[in-house]
Amino acid sequence: MNVPDQTTRASVAIRDQARQLGFELVGIAPAGRPESLDHFLEWLEQDYDGRMDYLDRRREAYAHTDGVLPQAASLIMLGMIYRSVSEPAMGPLPTRQPPDPDGPIPALVARYATGSRDYHDVLRERLSQLADFVHEQLPGCRTRGIVDTAPLLERDFARQAGLGWFGKNTMLLDRQMGSWFFLAALLVDRPLESDTPHTTDHCGTCTACLDACPTDAFPAPWVLDARRCISYLTIELRGDPIPGELREGLGSWLFGCDVCQDVCPWNRDTPATGSAEFEPREDLLPADVVPLLQLDEESYNQRFAGTPLDRPGRDGLVQNAAIVAGNSRQPAAVPSLVRLLEDDNPILRSSAAWALGRIAGKDGLVALRDRRAVEDNPSVQEEIDAALLVSPERSERE
Repeated sequence: MNVPDQTTRASVAIRDQARQLGFELVGIAPAGRPESLDHFLEWLEQDYDGRMDYLDRRREAYAHTDGVLPQAASLIMLGMIYRSVSEPAMGPLPTRQPPDPDGPIPALVARYATGSRDYHDVLRERLSQLADFVHEQLPGCRTRGIVDTAPLLERDFARQAGLGWFGKNTMLLDRQMGSWFFLAALLVDRPLESDTPHTTDHCGTCTACLDACPTDAFPAPWVLDARRCISYLTIELRGDPIPGELREGLGSWLFGCDVCQDVCPWNRDTPATGSAEFEPREDLLPADVVPLLQLDEESYNQRFAGTPLDRPGRDGLVQNAAIVAGNSRQPAAVPSLVRLLEDDNPILRSSAAWALGRIAGKDGLVALRDRRAVEDNPSVQEEIDAALLVSPERSERE
């Protein structure tokens, strides 16, 4: 791409400034139609977006960067590492480690969400600083910063900007950084010097990510059925119960999931973040299920407002905790689950009933029978009836 020397100098300066602001990955791509648009539209036609209706409503805006910033000319694509120094780059799958029967019941949170602040806020602050610098370099320009909330196929433009390739788990992969990084974009209405697109694929014949998925959310390489993805089920599926056939697959995951990244060979020796905001909170390494089951709106807001775990709301997070408790089969969760049978939300009563059926203790079964006598919601009634099919012999054994 032939560009004036002034534009070249501005492009170099912008890249340097982005790195100084903490973006470990920086690249520039031309604005326009995303290369993977047809794949995205086909994905929508397959209903793989589940209840994320906003994606389909904005499909026309995804077709061109003008839907985000009219007359955009360039995208500064940015990546910021979030893997903590206190966590191993790659290790055994935590969902396969049984909980200590005498200790807390662990509830796992995806690494990106364990920090003290919402990553959106952190990245937007850095984007704002970078935008100020861009305006100094290109007086009179227009910019818009994006952190995964606008109709923009960020991974597509990140690949065009040379930041990496699409892994078979649909994550963007970099040979040095793996996939443990956030993506952000700064759109500019001035042409900048573009980087060379990443056109090679370094996954080869490896299918570790596809094979490890606990809920079989990948119908094919490079295709994610969000309706089966643990991250979708624990975060985006609000207002509906998590399907019964997928609950066991959640294992210990309370919020999000890292399984397909944990097993990726490219994540074996990745660097750790230098941002204190992404260092995990002690109460999330891992979280303890029992206090989570006892959350009301006030205590939920006190603990999680302004963090990524604010997204599913109190009811969503407590539902997730009930499923984790059921999968743990630990009697320590029974008293809290019994109290949850009285919750105003029928989804939470159903989840508690399912979990008590899995644990199959005498106290839980007695509570289920008592609740069944007064329960008036058909869905909850069905869940209680299913839970009561657990044999007394099993409850005595466990």
